[in-house]
Amino acid sequence: MSNYKPPFHMTDKMTSLIAEISEQVGRITVLQEEAISPHLRRENRIRTIHSSLAIEHNSLSLEQVTAILDGKRVLGNPNEIKEVQNAYEAYELLLRLNPASVDDLLKAHKLMMNGLMPENGRFRSGGVGVFDGEVLIHMAPPAEFVPEHIHNLFAWYQQSELHPLIKSAIFHYEFEFIHPFADGNGRIGRMWHSLLLGKWKELFFWLPVEELIQSRQKEYYDALGAADAQADSAGFVELILEIIKDSLTEVTVVGHNNDQDSDQVTDQVADQDKTPAERLLFALGNDTLPAADLMVRLGLSHKPTFRKNYLNPALEQKLIERTIPDKPNSRNQKYRKHKN
Repeated sequence: MSNYKPPFHMTDKMTSLIAEISEQVGRITVLQEEAISPHLRRENRIRTIHSSLAIEHNSLSLEQVTAILDGKRVLGNPNEIKEVQNAYEAYELLLRLNPASVDDLLKAHKLMMNGLMPENGRFRSGGVGVFDGEVLIHMAPPAEFVPEHIHNLFAWYQQSELHPLIKSAIFHYEFEFIHPFADGNGRIGRMWHSLLLGKWKELFFWLPVEELIQSRQKEYYDALGAADAQADSAGFVELILEIIKDSLTEVTVVGHNNDQDSDQVTDQVADQDKTPAERLLFALGNDTLPAADLMVRLGLSHKPTFRKNYLNPALEQKLIERTIPDKPNSRNQKYRKHKN
């Protein structure tokens, strides 16, 4: 048995977030087969790949990533295109990977980094640091200790009696601290986190958590750095739980009032096959509403995600329009269907 014990303390906030997440998971699981359709699963997988690579400075748009995975020719940096193709192959293997297997971890890294670096599928042979510009923000443990650290981390996860939501987030942080590979640590760490959660509840295989991590990228890196400085991953765990809660809220069907009838539920489930912009239009109906009310109807709580994925695309596609077009940021701004 491993004596490895990551530095971490439980907080009241974590307990509250676990309760909220568990409630959301239970509600979504009831409609899981319908709510997470094959179309939505593919859409979410593409969003996951795009966001995880964007965090690593891949400049391809979501539309370009979609086109690449549809087999279409895309003009772009060949390495960035290769990153997309590799990530898709790695995520396609996700359901067949064993989260307790170090060999499977190496197999996933080989797929993710094939043709992008010499040491794909192998632990790093040299030292590595994480930099913010020219400032060193984290020096990873020496290479000779990496195999032992990773085996200890895997053993700890299997032995730990902490809630899967907690221990998967701790795993995520510890994996990034060890930085076992010369490159690809971020994308593999986030993927393995999804794998650990997916083995707990299957819907996490299809949840684009990475998209919200990207929208809160500075907070994500700040939380990693603070955990290093404090030798305690509690703050990072809290952030990850908040992100998971917000991701689940996006999956929750529109208008989930307790007094809704079965016809409404059918409409909501069908609505999951629409793009986010189309879902916003559906939620708006013939009403004229402020952004806050639209977020409530969509079941969203994270404003940057709402603006980036829902509001701005709907405006750009001229599905909706502002009631005060000459003052986009007016506190009295409302939105209605576009008058063609």
